[in-house]
Amino acid sequence: MTKEKKTAHEKARLIAKFAAEKKGQHIVLMDMQGISAVCDWFILVSAASTRRLKAVSRAIEEGLSQKKISPLHVEGRHDPHWILLDYVDVVVHVFYKDVRAFYGLERLWSDAPREHFDGKCLKKTFQGNFPRSS
Repeated sequence: MTKEKKTAHEKARLIAKFAAEKKGQHIVLMDMQGISAVCDWFILVSAASTRRLKAVSRAIEEGLSQKKISPLHVEGRHDPHWILLDYVDVVVHVFYKDVRAFYGLERLWSDAPREHFDGKCLKKTFQGNFPRSS
């Protein structure tokens, strides 16, 4: 079977869906294209408990694995506060709610256009002075 090829944005949307299915909260997709050389998209997800944090990250890994997409690197599996999943063009940060506020990645990358995922749909918002063209 051939590996299914997804664009970074499609992959980011899938990740948001998998996170929402396990009750991930405050899901934000940040468009990092032209802002960071690290990846095209950051996905930020909050979890209300350490158990939920692990369940959300596991759901993302399992969901993408079914699509033949594996992470290049995973950090924090044993850390109950922050798990990072690196899918090369998409980097996922699953935070315990207080840790997300402490590190403030949304503030650090405040000029990145964002999509807020409420479990049903994405709502685009723009940061900075004006929206960037795709």
